[in-house]
Amino acid sequence: MTAATTGGGGTAMVGVVLVSHSAGLAIEAAALARGIAGENAPVAAAGGTEDGGLGTSVDLIEAAVRGVDRGAGVVIIPDLGSSVLTARLLEEDGRVVVADVPFVEGAIAAAVAAGAGVPLADVLEAAEEARTFRKL
Repeated sequence: MTAATTGGGGTAMVGVVLVSHSAGLAIEAAALARGIAGENAPVAAAGGTEDGGLGTSVDLIEAAVRGVDRGAGVVIIPDLGSSVLTARLLEEDGRVVVADVPFVEGAIAAAVAAGAGVPLADVLEAAEEARTFRKL
């Protein structure tokens, strides 16, 4: 697998957005994913509401998508319930996809793949494989 390149000579990368009802959970999961994948992995947190409460915000998710978009697409990983529904509002075929994966394991797998510069479909596949990770 090879990384795509942008017109400006830089490497295009897939971005990863973690969507949680809790800003703290999203921020810490993103920090963990970057810590394992490397600080260059384009990972952003979009948790909670604009006023700091529990919930989800399409505006915060949209800003996070823009913030990690490096030209090769974006994988959004929501935690549960309404975060999934809210994230799906931003899906764009072939550009922004929502992954139905375990939140932490999927985030790490996606971040590692994205940091390696693989295409969107492969980042999504890596995140989906996290569903089968065993701990014992």
